[in-house]
Amino acid sequence: MVKSEPGSYSWDDFVAINEEVWDGVRNYQARNFLREMQLGDLVFFYHSGKEKAIVGIAEVSQEQFPDPTDEAWTAVKLKVKSPLKNSISLAAIKAEDRLSELPMLKQSRLSVLPVGKEEFDLLLKMGS
Repeated sequence: MVKSEPGSYSWDDFVAINEEVWDGVRNYQARNFLREMQLGDLVFFYHSGKEKAIVGIAEVSQEQFPDPTDEAWTAVKLKVKSPLKNSISLAAIKAEDRLSELPMLKQSRLSVLPVGKEEFDLLLKMGS
């Protein structure tokens, strides 16, 4: 999962571009999660800030490479896969007991977080 403030960079901004370098991550743990992303992995796009909801799905189109804004860090390239039919609010995620161990609920300040297969499938079902 990647998180972005919609006032700075929204799902609609991403859709307009279709493929984007996901750079600017300056947290070691989030950087490590970027490094774990593999070509073809699906990635939830989460609007942070006021909206607090998963709104779409991206796909990793290029695995880790040096961040062009600071080569000491890591970036990946993501492309638009599809919007969710129904966005999934943070409240709905918190209300679902089967998602209680989701890293986004325990490390809410990180901008890049892993989502396990079972949780991914459940969230996908919630968003359809």
